[in-house]
Amino acid sequence: MTASRAWLIWTIGIFSYLVAVSQRTSFGVVGIEATERFHASASAISFFTVLQLLVYAGLQIPVGVLVDRFGSRTMIAGGAVLMGLGQLQLAFAVSIPGGVLGRVLVGAGDAMTFIAVIRLIPLWFAPARVPLLTQLTGMSGQLGQLFSVLPFALILHNAGWTPAFLTMAGLSGVAVVVVLLLLQDQPPGTPASGTGQGLRATGISLSRAWRQPGTRLGLWSHFTVQFSGTVFAMTWGYPFLISAQGLDAGTVSALMALYVAAGIAAGPLMGRFVSRHPLRRSTMVLLIAGATAAAWGAILLNSGRSPVWLLAGLVVVLAIGGPGSMIGFDFARTFNPAHRIGTATGIVNVGGFIAALVAIFLIGLVLDVLYSAGFSNGALYGLEPFRIALSVHFLLLSIGAAAIIVCRRKVRRQMAAQGVHVPPLLRSLAEQRRSRLARRRAPSRD
Repeated sequence: MTASRAWLIWTIGIFSYLVAVSQRTSFGVVGIEATERFHASASAISFFTVLQLLVYAGLQIPVGVLVDRFGSRTMIAGGAVLMGLGQLQLAFAVSIPGGVLGRVLVGAGDAMTFIAVIRLIPLWFAPARVPLLTQLTGMSGQLGQLFSVLPFALILHNAGWTPAFLTMAGLSGVAVVVVLLLLQDQPPGTPASGTGQGLRATGISLSRAWRQPGTRLGLWSHFTVQFSGTVFAMTWGYPFLISAQGLDAGTVSALMALYVAAGIAAGPLMGRFVSRHPLRRSTMVLLIAGATAAAWGAILLNSGRSPVWLLAGLVVVLAIGGPGSMIGFDFARTFNPAHRIGTATGIVNVGGFIAALVAIFLIGLVLDVLYSAGFSNGALYGLEPFRIALSVHFLLLSIGAAAIIVCRRKVRRQMAAQGVHVPPLLRSLAEQRRSRLARRRAPSRD
């Protein structure tokens, strides 16, 4: 009975996350329509998503603390309410401030969902299953993006702006009902954890989670491999493929569907890799970052429009970044005690979304500057302007990769000092460090 209940809880969590992802990515489909509806520039349209992600990222740590204190059920239901209100607001918005308010509410509700869903897994399942189920959760939730690309886009183009966003608001209403009726925070008889924690204890928990090098390694891992796919799916992928690459709407929808399918396919493989090779997790993250840079390089260095097969290759690589970023949450889980998982996960989840909002804003800014300078030949979303603007990816990928290497060294030194098996070279370095410290502390014989 407990096992079947656990799978039911997990399924409800996946559905809630699926709804959140569909709300999060819905604006990425309406970039061109939003430009016309709000009479907005490229940077103004990017500001919608930037502010949404800023709210999302800014709430990750507070939400992580609140999830540890109040449980997943309350946070998931509250998040669905906020997202529904945001989409309702956006359905009738006719000005930039009104539209921005709607996306802020969506960002706040979205921020409350993923961490709460992830926290359910170690409470309901055995530790050996956690890495794979975490990957499956993230990838199954990405089906929500498929909903925004296909049914939502279909409603938008056939029925119009307001009916499309009212549909999204109704979907959030369904999630609220399901969560309140069926979701349970932890198995019956399990002692409640985290409730009643005072502000001082909360501050100590947050400080300890941040000081743990494994938490910071998770943050930078998430930062490095998650943002590029988010930028592509949420804002600039659709205009880039339609206006710059000259693809028709059907082909773009197929590529977006490929993005979702490739991410789902890669998730279980990534989960198995993490379970079998825990000391190679950061290496996998760096390999994905390198592949992402290579894929963007192949597209942006191409002299003209890229063939569909090359664009499909880019989409697949960006999709792999989704499950790759989930490795960051595995760092948070393995280097922090159970009562601090929500807080540590919140810290990690900040990374990719901070990188994404910076990239989205800079790309929009560069496009507007090039357009104002006359470089775009009258085409705001032309191929040449996009080629320059999208080069922002290389800067953020470089920063993230350097930070991962620095944090990884600290984590491995810590593991070696604790007697955890590490590669021989790292173990030798740790032993040398301990020897130097011992010599410094030893009393002088003079």
